[in-house]
Amino acid sequence: MPSMLDAVVVGAGPNGLTAAAELARRGFAVEVFEAAETVGGGARTEELTLPGFRHDPCSAVHPLGIGSPAFKAMPLARHGLEWLQAPLSLAHPFPDGSAAVLTGSVGESAMSLGPADAGAYRRLVAPYLGHWDTLAEDFLRTPWDGLPRDPYRWVRFGLDALQPAALLSRRFRGEKARALIAGLAGHAIAPPGSLATAGVALLFALAAHENGWPVPRGGSQAVSDALASLLREHGGAIRTGTEVKRLDELPPARAYVFDTSPTALARIAGLGGAYDHYRYGASCFKIDYALSGPVPWTAEEARRAGTVHVGPTAGEIEAALRAAVSGRDPSVPFLITAQPSLVDPTRAPEGRHVFWVYGHVPAGWEGDATEVIERQLERFAPGFRDLVLARAVAGPPGIARRNANYVGGDIATGAFAGLQTVIRPKLARVPYATAHPAVFLCSSATPPGPGVHGMSGHHAAKAVWRRLRAA
Repeated sequence: MPSMLDAVVVGAGPNGLTAAAELARRGFAVEVFEAAETVGGGARTEELTLPGFRHDPCSAVHPLGIGSPAFKAMPLARHGLEWLQAPLSLAHPFPDGSAAVLTGSVGESAMSLGPADAGAYRRLVAPYLGHWDTLAEDFLRTPWDGLPRDPYRWVRFGLDALQPAALLSRRFRGEKARALIAGLAGHAIAPPGSLATAGVALLFALAAHENGWPVPRGGSQAVSDALASLLREHGGAIRTGTEVKRLDELPPARAYVFDTSPTALARIAGLGGAYDHYRYGASCFKIDYALSGPVPWTAEEARRAGTVHVGPTAGEIEAALRAAVSGRDPSVPFLITAQPSLVDPTRAPEGRHVFWVYGHVPAGWEGDATEVIERQLERFAPGFRDLVLARAVAGPPGIARRNANYVGGDIATGAFAGLQTVIRPKLARVPYATAHPAVFLCSSATPPGPGVHGMSGHHAAKAVWRRLRAA
């Protein structure tokens, strides 16, 4: 090891590992420090319930991962990453036994919304189809990094994206399309009336049509393990089980890159109140199930989908999200669920299944939402409870323990609200830089935000190598 490292990365989540791998591939000496005993952060896999049942404690499905410009530029398949696709990316079931779906076929997806809205849906997505590579690179970027590759489409997408999802929904006549849009926007953990939630909905829909919503074979840990393997191949080192409390505990380096919350960065690097105005958002109540069989959805389409949204109307979805962000207990939650063992037999013993679900609750909430979540599941999958072999439950405090970046249980590491929707962690020409010239932030608190796509780490690494080469 050289006497002076080029970069030290704190946190071995997908963004920290991406930043480290990007720097190591360019010849910089890099070392990663991770408090947990394994790498992964928000992308890892564990036996949370019973032996042989492999669950993802945090992220499970990665619509932006397979199409990430950062991941595409790395030989992650050579390091063991294999994406698996369900027959349908998403199903959104309704009480009558039907479902809206997202698939690789725009026509099939549009027709699932009903004849009255099929044309409107095609018109919504048509300008962007076939342009995922440039759209993703432009959307998952930051203005400091130069002009977009496709300015026309970037501006057009921006005009759609900045709308509230509720406004976007007015293009549709029927409840199915409006519920689908509200459910997609719900990934922002903000009511569909919030600024820029239309962009979240549209991006996830386009991801389904262009690349699908896949799971990694073996679980989300495969993403992190592939990044770690690539890093080591290029001479990088990883120290797990090493919690960093102060900057001076780290070895000498020309740059320090933090895959942490802004709060933790300020505490460790001694930046005082640099991020006192940064806001964290609502949380989730998550349950991982070991099941004796597949979920008995009433809607046939839901039985073939990797992800299932449960919320029959846009109004019900909005009420659930509004309750969470305003601090009220959940009553009828909107659920985001995943069924990885439908396509990945390595995740559970033969004939058995793992199932992943969360509903939204206030930050720091200490209640138990198991009953309201399972009641909602039973509405659309009668007999679900009869299949439960075991469950692992995590409310906001448990989610925060699973990943220190999830402050108060906020899995987005920052509220999707107000100006922070588009400017995070604070207004700056280079959002990855800090008041300390050698300290950088690369977590999902920085643009382009949450998701297992590595783009925050990619952009932070670019800021670091530019600084190092200019020194």
